[in-house]
Amino acid sequence: MLKNYLNDDWYQILKEEFDKDYFKELESFLDDAYENHTIYPEKSHIFHAFNLTHFIDVKVVLIGQDPYHGQNQAQGLSFSVPMGEKLPPSLKNIFKELLDDVGITKIHGDLEEWAKQGILMINDVLTVEASKARSHRNKGWEHFTKAVIESLNDSDHPIVYILWGNDAIKKEKIIDKKHHIIKGPHPSPLSSYRGFFGSKPFSKVNDYLNQDNLGSIEW
Repeated sequence: MLKNYLNDDWYQILKEEFDKDYFKELESFLDDAYENHTIYPEKSHIFHAFNLTHFIDVKVVLIGQDPYHGQNQAQGLSFSVPMGEKLPPSLKNIFKELLDDVGITKIHGDLEEWAKQGILMINDVLTVEASKARSHRNKGWEHFTKAVIESLNDSDHPIVYILWGNDAIKKEKIIDKKHHIIKGPHPSPLSSYRGFFGSKPFSKVNDYLNQDNLGSIEW
């Protein structure tokens, strides 16, 4: 069962979701999908972002669309790829903006260090079929990630949300007004020139965190 892959603190917060009809249907769909198709990420990594960034430690929430659908790319963290893997186009654009914004050059695409600093790196949809982008839309994940955001509305400190792309931006309406929102086009080559480049999200995140005395991110 998927809940067995989620650490205890997040499980205690989200446990009611696993008993809802939508999640039971989602889990049944995924059981069949993993058995008969190539699905990313591996089942054990679906909740990797939550297991790296505990509820109490969340300072930033970075929301993307759905996992990478190429081999050896998705690892359960939005936009991140395992150490040594070739950078996908979206991540290349993220790193270009990172350099332009705060002058930092990344030499690999594994972003676990961001997660360990309090950045919950999730997608709106947490699984995908190989070579079929957005293939697991409207299967139930959107309800689950909505519940994640609603749980974070009860955080005892403001959280900075980074919403990249239309699917992520749709979540804005359920984010409590006490939190900060940075939103813009998805960093994919198809949309990055519509306002992603030059948006300076990384310096904006740290401006908000420092304003709230939460400590900046070492990008």
